[in-house]
Amino acid sequence: MSIDQGRPERVVVVGASAGGLATAEALRRLGYEGAITLIGDEPHLPYDRPPLSKQILTGELEPDQVMLRPAADIEALGLDLRLGERATGVDLSRRTVTLAGGTVLGYDALVVATGVWPRRLPGTDGIRGVHFLRTLEDALTLKERLRPGRKLIVVGAGFIGAEAAASARSAGMDVTVLEPAPIPLAHAVGAQVGQVLARAHLDHGVDLRTGVAVAEVGSGGGEVTGVRLVDGTEVAGQDVVVGIGVRPNTEWLAGSGLRVDDGLLCDEFSMAAPGVYGVGDVARWHNPLFGVSMRIEHRTNAAEQGLAVARNLLDQGRRPFAPVPYFWSDQYDLKIQAYGHLRGAEEVAIVDGDPGTRRFLAAYRKGDRVVGVVAVNMPPKPLRQWRTAIAGRQAWRAAVAGDLTSVK
Repeated sequence: MSIDQGRPERVVVVGASAGGLATAEALRRLGYEGAITLIGDEPHLPYDRPPLSKQILTGELEPDQVMLRPAADIEALGLDLRLGERATGVDLSRRTVTLAGGTVLGYDALVVATGVWPRRLPGTDGIRGVHFLRTLEDALTLKERLRPGRKLIVVGAGFIGAEAAASARSAGMDVTVLEPAPIPLAHAVGAQVGQVLARAHLDHGVDLRTGVAVAEVGSGGGEVTGVRLVDGTEVAGQDVVVGIGVRPNTEWLAGSGLRVDDGLLCDEFSMAAPGVYGVGDVARWHNPLFGVSMRIEHRTNAAEQGLAVARNLLDQGRRPFAPVPYFWSDQYDLKIQAYGHLRGAEEVAIVDGDPGTRRFLAAYRKGDRVVGVVAVNMPPKPLRQWRTAIAGRQAWRAAVAGDLTSVK
């Protein structure tokens, strides 16, 4: 039976990370008994990526502790599990996925959950000591080089770069962070919160340089020797972490007819084409709660979207995927949590605490409604209340005045 005639007999999920696994688990939990093929280009069972730049680097967690599920739980799902295999193409008319080895798999429903790739600096291929943080191997390789007295250069002060810098400082390394923007993370959380995070790095001994651009990574004998900036400044170091953003892993969809524009384009149901859905970092979908197209690179969203896609794919309570996005970051003694759609906010207000003490809550406005909140070292209850306010499209003035009486 094809998906056009009812419940699909064969579901192929490409991408065996959080989003792909969440989709497969949700299908089984919802009673689906058909064939599920889960394809992953890494040899590992599905694992959690957020700890790579934090607990794996610091040694708080070992690789087996970041696996999303024990092997027995994966086996119990009854999947056609294909790890260490890469999808290279899709034929929408024939409803097939082609793998790198030439295998062609038929599907009735296809879930694209292939995530993102880190952007690379030109001219760095083959230089030992240049690091990216996307895979478990990436993190373990960097961890072995985090030793007291060594010098690490972090290019890009986004969340990955900031977390790597904090982990390296905890290991006793000298750390220089190079960021082209005047205030780190201002594009994501606003200038005021960005300044608080910048000050934390400075207070922990990081050499944070903003408003600078990298010209090239220097090397000698195949090893990193440092970085040269556009203004000619030389920064010495034995290792370089590149955290300059990511690009959606959609190259394998070229020629398929699926629409791609900074991600796989999907509607409010996360559907890209009849029988084809997007999940996680790779999916750009219309979120009706905020009325915008968004692509979210955070773990929680991947899991929630996997569940929503499973329901929609099986036509069980089919409804738009309209979450309040959530993300978190641990840097030094800072626990940073955020809900909502912060980018492009027209106003930011500190509604609780004091940024000077690094314990506060900031609310974000677009139009006449609250659309986001960031909490630093705050208890969970008020954050949950603000999440409910965002989901309920609460009026800005009432929210910042503390009128959350309608929020339970």
